[in-house]
Amino acid sequence: MFSEIQKVTDKAMVFLQKKALSALYIPKQKQHMAMNNTTAPKVQLLYDLCKTTFTPSGLSSSPSPQPIHKICSLLDTFGPADVGLKEESPDDDRGHGFFGLNRVTRWAQPITYLDIHECDSFTMCVFCFPTSSVIPLHDHPGMTVLSKVLYGSMHVKAYDWVEPSCIKESQEPGCPQVRLARLAADKVLTAPCGTSILYPKTGGNLHCFTAVTPCAVLDVLAPPYREDLGRKCTYYVDYPYSAFGNDFPQGNGAQISNGKEEEYAWLAEIETPDDLYMRSGVYVGPSIRV
Repeated sequence: MFSEIQKVTDKAMVFLQKKALSALYIPKQKQHMAMNNTTAPKVQLLYDLCKTTFTPSGLSSSPSPQPIHKICSLLDTFGPADVGLKEESPDDDRGHGFFGLNRVTRWAQPITYLDIHECDSFTMCVFCFPTSSVIPLHDHPGMTVLSKVLYGSMHVKAYDWVEPSCIKESQEPGCPQVRLARLAADKVLTAPCGTSILYPKTGGNLHCFTAVTPCAVLDVLAPPYREDLGRKCTYYVDYPYSAFGNDFPQGNGAQISNGKEEEYAWLAEIETPDDLYMRSGVYVGPSIRV
């Protein structure tokens, strides 16, 4: 009797084990679907969008602004962790994510540049700023740039050239040639905030960044700087509009209404500033499948 009961029990155990295993079994087709439904890192999604949107000459041939808006909407969701950073506190203003040094030397720390991806069509990178550090006024010739503040606060001052161009040549030695520009932005961005976009001729193509607190900015530049193709980064210093008066060269078409002078400035080209202190760091965020 006992042996018969044991046989029934063994059969029941085998049946239950097979049933349990069948419940765990996932057909290969469903396994493939499950893998496809796995959420990719945001930085991978950003790369994929940029790859389909940008070409080595700039935007793709499609005139629709929708692809840029898609990238902008995705960037709006980014935080420090999405690119492998942690947020810096105001009391710990080394300003470069994981790259910490002792507090004695923190005031002399550089801006840290993290290269996420670069190709002929676009660059994805992060700038990590210590408090009060500055990227001086510079341009982005023929480029579209999207910038997202990941943490902290940053002051942005930006200009666009007045068209047709208005250039003043000084007759006095030591005085620079200046060109008229219109103020496009003069504000503080504090995370979380929306993505800023500049275009080749609008949106503040010439800008300056100053860290109000430790902060980090994720940039997408399309196409990248490339001097041999005419995309050289040029630095400028701005002068108040009143510094050079209102005597425009005849026929240039520039007219400034009374009371609007503060919306304009004269920009003079300068050499790369000696106090631009920047170093390369190592990107430790999610990897990208190219």
